[in-house]
Amino acid sequence: MDLEQVKCVGCGISIQTEDKEALGYAPPSALTKELPICQRCFRLKHYNEIHDVSLTDDDYRKIVSAIGDEDALVVKIVDIFDFNGSWLPGLHRYAGKNPILLVGNKLDLLPKSVNPNKVIHWMKKEAKELGLKPIDVHLISAEKGKGIEELAEAIDHYRDGRDVYVVGCTNTGKSTFINRLIKQFGEETSDFITTSQFPGTTLDLIDIPLDGNSHMFDTPGIINHHQMAHYVSKQELNQVMPKKEIKPMVFQLNEQQTLYFGGLARMDYIKGGKQSFVCHFSNLINIHRTKLENADDLYDKHLGEMLSPPKDIENFPKLKRYEWMIKESKTDIVISGLGWITFPEAGAKVAVYAPEGVSVTIRKSLI
Repeated sequence: MDLEQVKCVGCGISIQTEDKEALGYAPPSALTKELPICQRCFRLKHYNEIHDVSLTDDDYRKIVSAIGDEDALVVKIVDIFDFNGSWLPGLHRYAGKNPILLVGNKLDLLPKSVNPNKVIHWMKKEAKELGLKPIDVHLISAEKGKGIEELAEAIDHYRDGRDVYVVGCTNTGKSTFINRLIKQFGEETSDFITTSQFPGTTLDLIDIPLDGNSHMFDTPGIINHHQMAHYVSKQELNQVMPKKEIKPMVFQLNEQQTLYFGGLARMDYIKGGKQSFVCHFSNLINIHRTKLENADDLYDKHLGEMLSPPKDIENFPKLKRYEWMIKESKTDIVISGLGWITFPEAGAKVAVYAPEGVSVTIRKSLI
């Protein structure tokens, strides 16, 4: 059978049976059905669940360019725990005149002591520096259902009868958020699986009716290649990506000491006198302290064992070194998709190591 000719009756995409994470996947048994359906539409129809799939860079540009031709509200989902790593660059240019509502997901991962209003203010400031002026910022926990009702009301207010496009990277919880909306506010989905495909593109857009005239479109998640998630196995990802509130760990370091975050990253404290450093990482990541003079030898001998994840050290990239002088108090150094280190005081000279390809950035402290 020529699979290129087999289309999903739910969304119209060409069905493929090889890659479960890619667009159009269906098990081979689906091809025996009179009306074949892809796995993503199957899960929506039978379980009211949206399963996120990855979008290529080219498809991302096509879809967001097409959104600019519509009169719609764009809802942009980011992961608060990995704000920069989950940021979709250039969306404001592609979205045209359409307003963008910025949503920070995974609020439940931040310590309870964090003031949500401070996080909203911080997100507005960071978004502005990245070229985006959202019409509003909301914080939610899609996993816990927190803030969903308020966000649904905001979406209804700002869309003003128009369609809604939900965009976001993989691992931001975008599909969990949409599933919450469907189950909490939606109708039965089994009768209205459809997809509106933009002309000339092959995009698995899932269409959720909002009322008689407008719809919410779920877009596949785009992969940000500079996140740590792409350098660990799926099993190790459960260690790296926190699932519950992170517990900050405070380390008092003298000059010439090193912290290892598993075997995934490292921080050398070069000089600045005795200082405290606050580490915000998954509670399942072991942090190991050693002397700087012993750090290289420790890594060579114990990577994949005492310093793990990763377990697959053969295919793990070499660590790349970045150096900073911390000039302002309350500064974060962020390792994309892994976590961040907060420097409460100015004056520290540090080097941070991460796998080549993983983004390492400095910012004003989030917490």
